[in-house]
Amino acid sequence: MVNNSIENGQVCRCVEILLVEDSPSDANLTMKGFVNAKIANNLHWVEDGETAMNYLRQQGEFADAPRPDLVLLDLNLPGMDGREVLTEVKSDPSLKRIPVVVLTTSTDEQDILRSYNLRANCYVTKPIDIYQFIEAVQLIKDFWLAAVTLPADSSI
Repeated sequence: MVNNSIENGQVCRCVEILLVEDSPSDANLTMKGFVNAKIANNLHWVEDGETAMNYLRQQGEFADAPRPDLVLLDLNLPGMDGREVLTEVKSDPSLKRIPVVVLTTSTDEQDILRSYNLRANCYVTKPIDIYQFIEAVQLIKDFWLAAVTLPADSSI
C-alpha cells in the first residue's frame, strides 16, 4: 500500500519495497542507492526465495509485514531461485499485480527471455562498477517510484 508521510514539511509518498538478494554486499549497495532517494520508502530485505514468498504471503514471522509496492528480485538465490519466485508471484491472484524488477548479474539471453516470459516487469543487469550499480538503483527508483503510478493495494 502506498502511504503518505510528511518529510521536510512536504507530503511524501511512502513506498514499501521488498529486496530479494542473497549477497549482503549487493543488498548493501542497493540500500545505499535508495538512501538518497527523494521519495520516502521502506526497504525490506530477505536473502532467499522461500523467505520472500513467506514475506509476500504474510506467513509466519511476516504475518504483519506490509504488502510491497515493488519487488527487486535477484535470479540466483539459494534454494528457491528467483525464477521460481517470479513464477509463483505472477501466478498468484493476490500478488500478480506487484511489479517485479529482476536485478541480477546474469547477462544470459535465456535468463532475460525467461524472465520476461514469466512476466517480469523489467530486467536490469547489475553493473560491476560500484558507482554504476548505485546509478542503476537510482534509475530504478526514478522510474518505478517517481514516474510510474503503482496500485494503492496490489491485493485487489
